[in-house]
Amino acid sequence: MDKLCCFKSSFSQHVSARTPTSTGKGKNYEGSMKYGFALVKGRASHPMEDYHVAKFVQIQEKELGLFAIYDGHLGDRVPAYLQKNLFSNILKEDKFWDDPATSISKAYKSTDRAILSHSSDLGHGGSTAVTAILINGQRLWIANVGDSRAVLSRKGQAVQVTVDHEPNTERGIIENKGGFVSNLPGDVPRVNGQLAVARAFGDKSLKLHLRSDPDVQSNDIDTDTDILILASDGLWKVMPNQEAVDIARRIRDPLKAAKQLTAEALKRESKDDISCVVVRFRC
Repeated sequence: MDKLCCFKSSFSQHVSARTPTSTGKGKNYEGSMKYGFALVKGRASHPMEDYHVAKFVQIQEKELGLFAIYDGHLGDRVPAYLQKNLFSNILKEDKFWDDPATSISKAYKSTDRAILSHSSDLGHGGSTAVTAILINGQRLWIANVGDSRAVLSRKGQAVQVTVDHEPNTERGIIENKGGFVSNLPGDVPRVNGQLAVARAFGDKSLKLHLRSDPDVQSNDIDTDTDILILASDGLWKVMPNQEAVDIARRIRDPLKAAKQLTAEALKRESKDDISCVVVRFRC
């Protein structure tokens, strides 16, 4: 993830044993919903920093689809921690089933506090996140911090259901906390001239001026809604939402769709890591 500028850390050289490409697929118990994912290392010189979650689980007689993209910077330790812990922290919240929105928000914040308290082990890097929880195939809860994005296909039209947390859009909040937004060095707005997103997990050195609370939205999955795409900005920097939806709808196998999306982003010379999860609600 090319989110940081002009900030050196020993953790930026953390090397993972992960392969530069990862793909997979799955389906729910009845086989009525399927997903596929593809992660590809970008052209940047750093090791792969994207992580994902894609699975169906049974909890309290309910079927949950759990899907996420975590796009790290200054190493992969924070996104790896999120992959292991964020969903479990959300589902541990006492009132998750009664008030998912509040529970998701609380778990995001408590997870960030845990990351900061373990910075000696996890380093001083950070990560964006976009998470999706599908309950019994009917209700979808989406949350995000940073610029990893979720897009639904509704009657074939792309509907973005997350907010890209960019420094310019939250400049007032950042400045009120004593920080600043600068396009220098380079030409991308960055918090304190370093980070190109206004919200993130981790980033201890910038945390006084960053937020980790998510935007949370819910959507009914009705007959008009057929596709969900979660992806890191390695895809969205080079592809409009509608084009991504068109590709995912045209290719009925969600794994092949995810692979096609990442391949197309590479062809368009996306420099960042590219990660994508495609969920098809009706097979």
